[in-house]
Amino acid sequence: MILEGTVLRGAEFEPVDARVTVEDGRVAAIEEVTTPSDDVILPAFVNAHTHLGDSIAKEAGEGLSLEELVAPPDGLKHRLLRAADHVEVVDGIRRSLQFMTEGGTAACIEFREGDVEGVEAIREAAAGVDVDPVVLGRGSTAAMEAADGFGASGADDADFTRERNATGRAGKLFGIHAGEVGPGDINPALDLDPDFLVHMVHAEQLHLERVADSEIPVAVCPRSNIVTGVGTPPVRELLDRTTVALGTDNVFLNSPSMFREMEFTAKLFDVTSAEVLAMATRAGAEIAGLDCGLVEEGRPADLVVLDGDSDNLAGARDVRRAVVRRAGVHDVKRVVHA
Repeated sequence: MILEGTVLRGAEFEPVDARVTVEDGRVAAIEEVTTPSDDVILPAFVNAHTHLGDSIAKEAGEGLSLEELVAPPDGLKHRLLRAADHVEVVDGIRRSLQFMTEGGTAACIEFREGDVEGVEAIREAAAGVDVDPVVLGRGSTAAMEAADGFGASGADDADFTRERNATGRAGKLFGIHAGEVGPGDINPALDLDPDFLVHMVHAEQLHLERVADSEIPVAVCPRSNIVTGVGTPPVRELLDRTTVALGTDNVFLNSPSMFREMEFTAKLFDVTSAEVLAMATRAGAEIAGLDCGLVEEGRPADLVVLDGDSDNLAGARDVRRAVVRRAGVHDVKRVVHA
């Protein structure tokens, strides 16, 4: 496979006119050439935090607090999931995954409710869809064993020491929500030595120092935090200390569009376009233990090709900035999945 156009190459996503050769699912060569193509080639996205099960109830719960929406066991989301049948949940997840792949997402890190059955539901939904979910089970160590790791709700909801230890022994991924509503659960979450934290809206100086010392990555979800009214994460301060990735969080609150998440992040925080692209691609890949997330020789060919001559992108003077702040799913010309 040969792709030509403006390639957002390497860790800085530097725009270069180039030809990309793909062989056996990997980027075999990147050759700088003069090309008439208006296409823009970038790494596919990795959505670092999703809850896809609540795809069955998009835009439910207007006016409810975060606790009323999602707190286990009786938040609206959990009640709706208990009331839904298996076929409905699987179909909802599949449709969200299909939307994600159309929008250039190659993988996601999914916190999967429903214990072992929930893990089985997303495996079923993902069959035949070109998005690879890294599934973190919830509810029991059995769910972790059936999944790629364990996704904890928060250290103020329960003591997750047993689940953390079991996940570590299994050599799997352990993530935990922290600092979404207040700072009180951040230190207990850090004490568990997780592989990554989610949200960190209310991180204070002590927490930022601990994150830096331990080099624990953070997945932030700014659109979700605005919708639930909890505030905004200190993205600049986190970026200065650790790896920061972007996630879209609950589907019933926000569409799982990394284009929308990038635009929102770029316009709300003191961050560069290259930093936002890294948050949407290689940072999530690093957390998930994947090798995608950059257009480099030898990397998996998980790529997005945008139509740089679309009505939306034509005339862009700064291609990298346009991709982050302006591009959308309608500009996607092709998605290549390794």
